[in-house]
Amino acid sequence: MQDKELYEELLGIKAPWRVSRIELDARAERVDVWVEHGEGGAWNCAECGEALAIYDHSEERSWRHLDTCQCQTHLHARIPRVPCPRHGVLQVSVPWAEPKSRFTRRFERLAIDVLRECDVTGATRILGMSWDEAWGVMERAVVRGKERKRPGVVRQIGVDEKAAAKGHKYLTLVCDLEQGTVEYVGEDRKQESLEAYYEGLSSKQREGIDAVAMDMWEPYVAATRKHLLGADEKIVFDRFHIMGYLSKAVDTVRKQEHRQRMQRGDETLKGTKYLWLYGKENVPDFRRREFAALRCLELKVGRAWAIKETLRELWHYVYPEAGRRFWKRWYFWATHSRLKPILEAAATLKRHVANILTYFRHRITNAVSEGLNSKIQTIKKMAYGFRNLDHFKTAIYFHCGGLDLYPC
Repeated sequence: MQDKELYEELLGIKAPWRVSRIELDARAERVDVWVEHGEGGAWNCAECGEALAIYDHSEERSWRHLDTCQCQTHLHARIPRVPCPRHGVLQVSVPWAEPKSRFTRRFERLAIDVLRECDVTGATRILGMSWDEAWGVMERAVVRGKERKRPGVVRQIGVDEKAAAKGHKYLTLVCDLEQGTVEYVGEDRKQESLEAYYEGLSSKQREGIDAVAMDMWEPYVAATRKHLLGADEKIVFDRFHIMGYLSKAVDTVRKQEHRQRMQRGDETLKGTKYLWLYGKENVPDFRRREFAALRCLELKVGRAWAIKETLRELWHYVYPEAGRRFWKRWYFWATHSRLKPILEAAATLKRHVANILTYFRHRITNAVSEGLNSKIQTIKKMAYGFRNLDHFKTAIYFHCGGLDLYPC
């Protein structure tokens, strides 16, 4: 096989295109390949596909291709332009690259694989490309994936917020709880942020939503009630957020009690903050004996912790009525604990109890959203934070959107 034929195979080039020239610069570790087409023939408009004669050619363009034996390889060609009656004079599509890309399809596939496995800075070093070029690959991949994604019905969604930057800048995330993918990323965490997602759905897609897991953030609740029929039967307040809310109340009790004890010179609660935030099974082995001893003492925070831990049993009930009876017993205990932070937390939960107990109808949590949130936090750290929100949103869709990212 001759060199030209070899590169035609490597580049996936077929008639009427052919390799006309190859140059190797061994010192610069670079290979340049020129491609040209045969005379005559009809060429298709890139917009409508109409077969037309050549009008003229563009200036010579170049595309980065996969390396040849560690030598950077670049493809060069002048692309024909055709005079389309409907779309004007346009460049035709070439088989080795997508429109407006400076890379061949095969190189972009490699770049996408590398970008999925490491941070953008690392990818630029491995691939020998600039930061802007790497982001261009990611942005095209996301646009491509969104265009290919078929508009289907997502039965169960999770709504959560993600801190995007310092200064109370947030993103609103909507996740498909069954597929484990991010379906939508909106700026801020206002009612309008979530409404934009619902408004982008067809009536059939909105009607197909069976359940929505979220925290008790009122703007999200209001947006869901506005756009979904029977929203109050579909909203499920996530148990992890509820337990987190109670954990804050427990910590408030600890702070108050610790302050009172320190005034008397009692350091019993010194250094115990995180012990009271653990679930029983998650206490580190090396602190289990210490924690057991603390729980034997007559501590207010010990009572608060026990109340918090007991509520976890609610989500283990199989029958809804049994769950409701448990809730009433727990609420009575919490409101008679004589611990103000616990009383206030219980009162807040009571106001939202209807959408806590909808769990027994749908049996969903926001665990998938929380898992994606952790993955997004890792992405954010890998990029040393995102000052550009559009870049952050692109990265979320790229890594968590479940999109078909590769060029054809």
